[in-house]
Amino acid sequence: MERHTLSVLVEDKPGVLARVSGLFSRRGFNIESLAVGPTEHSEISRMTIVVTVDDLPLEQVTKQLNKLVHVIKIVELDANASVQRQLLLVKVRADATVRSQVLEVIELFRARAVDVTPEAVTIEATGTVEKIGALLRNLEPFGIREMVQSGTIAVGRGPRSITATTGRA
Repeated sequence: MERHTLSVLVEDKPGVLARVSGLFSRRGFNIESLAVGPTEHSEISRMTIVVTVDDLPLEQVTKQLNKLVHVIKIVELDANASVQRQLLLVKVRADATVRSQVLEVIELFRARAVDVTPEAVTIEATGTVEKIGALLRNLEPFGIREMVQSGTIAVGRGPRSITATTGRA
């Protein structure tokens, strides 16, 4: 099985997210990551869906997605031909005895402290799945108190735009 990142343009209408995610769940696919947000066109939203599945079943799901009324366009984003990022907020135990070590780790990963209290530091980081994973492994020994991680968002490299050929650009 392979990891696939799909960029799906949809009309910004109620129930679209449920229909799209339902299509994956009915086929027994686990969505690893799902991020939805607005695009440069107010009536269009972009879903970035990461799923691990064989190529043939993914092709079948993609064809079914294309048949949904509010789906405009689907593009698979190859990891090498796209920029993919996640956002992480993580609260780490960091009293006076280890705070400088935590701050060194933060600096090493080009993350930043967004909240500091006498017992904890909340860190904001963006990066690839691998970078976020490595940062978490380095922070784990200090004690992760709480964390929230966004799904992957992605955009193709170069000047072309997925929305440029929708007829709505």
